[in-house]
Amino acid sequence: MAGLAAAARARELGAEPLVLEKGDRPGGSMLLSSGVIWRHRTFEGFRAECPAGDPVLQQVIVEQLDEGIEWLESLGAPVLEHETGNPRTIGKRFDTRGLTDALVRRAGQVSLRHALGPGPGTWPEGPLVLASGGFHVRLAQELALPVRGNPWSTGDGLDLALARGGATTAGLDEFYGRAMPAGIPIEEAEFVPLSQLYGQFAEVVSEDGTQRFEGEISWSETNLVQAIARWPGGRAWYRVHEDRLQERVRERTVADMIERARAAGAVVREAPPFTSVLVQATVTQTLGGIRVDSRSRVVGVENLFAAGADAGGIATGGYSSGLAAALVFARIAAEEALS
Repeated sequence: MAGLAAAARARELGAEPLVLEKGDRPGGSMLLSSGVIWRHRTFEGFRAECPAGDPVLQQVIVEQLDEGIEWLESLGAPVLEHETGNPRTIGKRFDTRGLTDALVRRAGQVSLRHALGPGPGTWPEGPLVLASGGFHVRLAQELALPVRGNPWSTGDGLDLALARGGATTAGLDEFYGRAMPAGIPIEEAEFVPLSQLYGQFAEVVSEDGTQRFEGEISWSETNLVQAIARWPGGRAWYRVHEDRLQERVRERTVADMIERARAAGAVVREAPPFTSVLVQATVTQTLGGIRVDSRSRVVGVENLFAAGADAGGIATGGYSSGLAAALVFARIAAEEALS
């Protein structure tokens, strides 16, 4: 989202941007997501959900996301749903393939399989927007967890910013992820369909039975997944009573999600009236990263900007839409770089 949106906005402003894409296709983790781009309904709600995040950056998202979504629609990005299905949030759901294609058409030149190193002479002349997707691959390796996102975001943007004198935010060990069926291979196309989003309706214990989640589970379940990640093997049992099987998370019931996992070969145990599913914590996106200001500028470095998961400190202590932050600050980065 961030790299393509910044390039598309820059071209609108008369520039000829170059997108250096490390992967073998454009779209990054955006292409693999559910496509819901959302914000908290109020700034106060944002603060309550992400209390350790930067309030200045959060305010920018609340004020500018609606315009950003309208801009995406003006580019021809197809909308699947005009509401998020969550009373706490406002936004729209896009078809991620159509969204990616719309941004690529407007972004201009996209150079694939082009990694950007941190050393002198490895970056282009002029303004540079870092949008490498954070460092979720690196963090997943450190935590010995699977990656539930693109396989290329290893921290190149972070390393480059630090090499040029940038600083980091808090929350470098925090991440957004999902509980996925454990012990089975999961293809990228199954990242969303196989997500097990019913921890709030389950008893949650570690695989070996030594740990139990006792706190209040956030609506996004991000705090639950981060807790499971620190348990032995990063695994847990979701034990669901039959009375909760028809509870809904957006368009799916708990029973729907369990059956999808069962069909994929997950470990599912029946001990009426309970059904238990073995799940694995996975890492989708890092929450900490490069410190930026409200104009997407890397603090302390001239002519360097960061957006998307490379820019940290927005959702620290909670969870907010990564696509929303990427969209808002990518557009700002393009405008600021050309001002």
